[in-house]
Amino acid sequence: MVYKIRVILDAKETIFRDIEVKEKQTLWNLHLGIKSAFNLPGEELSSFYFSDDEWNEGNAVPLEDMSDDGDGEIMSDIYLPEGFPAVGQKMRFQYGFIELWEFFCELLEIVDEKPAVNYPITVYRFGNVPLKAPSKTGSSNGKSKNSALPFMDEDFGDFESEFNETSFEDEEDDFNDDEENGYNDVFEEDDED
Repeated sequence: MVYKIRVILDAKETIFRDIEVKEKQTLWNLHLGIKSAFNLPGEELSSFYFSDDEWNEGNAVPLEDMSDDGDGEIMSDIYLPEGFPAVGQKMRFQYGFIELWEFFCELLEIVDEKPAVNYPITVYRFGNVPLKAPSKTGSSNGKSKNSALPFMDEDFGDFESEFNETSFEDEEDDFNDDEENGYNDVFEEDDED
């Protein structure tokens, strides 16, 4: 059997892909399918989140084990029937850290496997994927409301404007270390004759 999953990019525009993944494959395979379908750059950290009908995040299933004891579940441990036990089941997917791509995944249907098909495969595309992770705040600075950058802004304030307002001029403009210590930049050549 094959799981047909609609993956919707969290953006102002409607952008989604329908991806088919074999029942015996894992969330790691779906992760690869999403990366391919949306042309996601690099090898970023990512996580699936179990979700309810309102898309509230539940337990995370990361790409790599980040637990202290090293025995946490990762994407390659969770098979598709565990992540999507019934048609209509939902999961969230996040890709990246600084540029955070967010997706909503829903199981549309379970269909028969087609011979000679290499799964996962994108079977339907709608909308054009932007070159950068979409901003959902409407600002033009490219910061997503759920990325790490807004938290840094909250903690450190607007560093750039504070930096530009600060003057670095010496209070005593006529102070010169070299003159007081007897140093001088004039070099005399020694006659070797």
